[in-house]
Amino acid sequence: MDSRRDIANTLLNTLRDCWPDAQGLPDDLYGALEVPPDKTLGDYAFPCFRLSRALRMAPAQIAATLAQRYDQPALARAEAVNGYLNFFLNRGNFAEQTLSAILRAGDRWGASDLGQGKTVCLDYSSINIAKRFHIGHLSTTVIGNSLKRIYDFLGYRTVSINHLGDWGTQFGKMIAAYRHWGDRETVERGGVDEMTKLYVRFGQEAANNPALEEEGRAWFKKIEDGDPEALEIFHWFKDVTLKDAMRVYDILGVKFDSYAGESFYADKTGAVVQELADKGLLQDSDGAKVVNLEAYDMPPCLIIKSDGATLYQTRDLAAALYRKKTYHFDRNLYVVAYQQDLHFRQLFKVLELMGYDWAKDQCKHVSFGMVSFEGESLSTRKGVMVYLDELLARAKEKALDIINEKSPNLPDKEEVARQVGVGAVVYATLQNNRIKDIDFRWDQALNFDGDTGPYVQYTCARCGSVLRKAPDLGDTAPDYAALDNDEAQQLLLLLSRFPDVVRDAADKYEPSMITRATTDIAKAYNKFYYEHRVLDDADPAGTQARLRLTAAARSVIRTGLWLIGVEAPERM
Repeated sequence: MDSRRDIANTLLNTLRDCWPDAQGLPDDLYGALEVPPDKTLGDYAFPCFRLSRALRMAPAQIAATLAQRYDQPALARAEAVNGYLNFFLNRGNFAEQTLSAILRAGDRWGASDLGQGKTVCLDYSSINIAKRFHIGHLSTTVIGNSLKRIYDFLGYRTVSINHLGDWGTQFGKMIAAYRHWGDRETVERGGVDEMTKLYVRFGQEAANNPALEEEGRAWFKKIEDGDPEALEIFHWFKDVTLKDAMRVYDILGVKFDSYAGESFYADKTGAVVQELADKGLLQDSDGAKVVNLEAYDMPPCLIIKSDGATLYQTRDLAAALYRKKTYHFDRNLYVVAYQQDLHFRQLFKVLELMGYDWAKDQCKHVSFGMVSFEGESLSTRKGVMVYLDELLARAKEKALDIINEKSPNLPDKEEVARQVGVGAVVYATLQNNRIKDIDFRWDQALNFDGDTGPYVQYTCARCGSVLRKAPDLGDTAPDYAALDNDEAQQLLLLLSRFPDVVRDAADKYEPSMITRATTDIAKAYNKFYYEHRVLDDADPAGTQARLRLTAAARSVIRTGLWLIGVEAPERM
């Protein structure tokens, strides 16, 4: 049941009935409906100011005319107030229709076929080969994963891409270091940590032996030229890194359709450079090749360095063209920190100048803020780095300590601690608008009160507990008059608006909208729970209605948590 849509449709019909000859009337009023800041002003409101020009009438007069003619069974009344038409829902009807729709849809409440026949490519996480998976990759990973789930939920075909950082001279240095001081068994056992040690040693040794730098460049040249030995070691390094990363991805519930990284596009950059030259876009700049973007208030886009080497930008151009040709995307999203804003503005503008108009409308840099930990900025150079597997393990440990204190008899405590700990980390990352910087703090993330993952998970578990304790009411018909109170109605409104939130989150690339909506539902349920007895032996019909509301709240909270990548424990 979509009360907002019903109101909008009826309002539009009423408007056309009142002024059948008016020109310039809107075709749809759904987006124009507002939610009043004060509940005494109604459940929805329509500002009539926007119709003044078309109808050549004062807003207050328009509102008064519409209020007299508006008729919809789901509404208790429509009132004209200061140029606004305020709508008050019929509480009993609203409760019955909303709960019936939600419980009928189950975990698909808010899902749709909106994206049927459309494809979204999502580039996120993008870890570096031979480097540990650290907290700096947390935002891109969980934002991208949530967006993928949201678009899947709305019927889109999604292609999740982990654009690996797996190209450059450093890999030649890694091979040189491995051949000098490494062995396969030690690297297999030590994983990325062992490769990092080898790379650090290479730097130390090269400071006293410059010939090592040349050796590293030579090995990278062998990778470029397809030398069998160099490629075997190079791909092995990637396998070891991904094996290490997969442990983290499995914990987070993150999967990818493609791991095509920079190396995949290395042999595709030549065609891009040639196309740029053929279209007269390349210019010489001190021996380098650039695309001049001065007319667009951007510095030149460097395509080829003076030594003839390609750059990340060149490979990104090749990747965008490959994805369009291969996946025929309708949206191509890059979930990357805001510091790369210029890079993507240049990328999209160069594609547009090449004649690919889709770059302007279909390519989007989904930027996000930086992450600090307990008030301290992260820096590899300063040695201040938090590795993600260690963070998640610590989160589980801390969650287990809290569970042992609050619920010592809880079954499956280890599993619940994992769900709560990991959920707390993900929730804290997706709690606020993605562009905001995040300061991750344990005492906030693992708090069971307030706007936190554990609070929402606990509310969901509370709903489950109420439902398990419910008596067998048989075929008792629910009395929806039992939900004719402010607490139940506020919860019902939030539940009914959840599908709108999902669509808005997709349109604005903003998972935090779902995080906040789910939290609001949890808060509203708890307020209802504390103000009203759900199970009442003396009122079986009212109990049935309250149980249906509880079941709906639990279902939508579970869906909201799933959409942001958080699990919902059955018991807490």
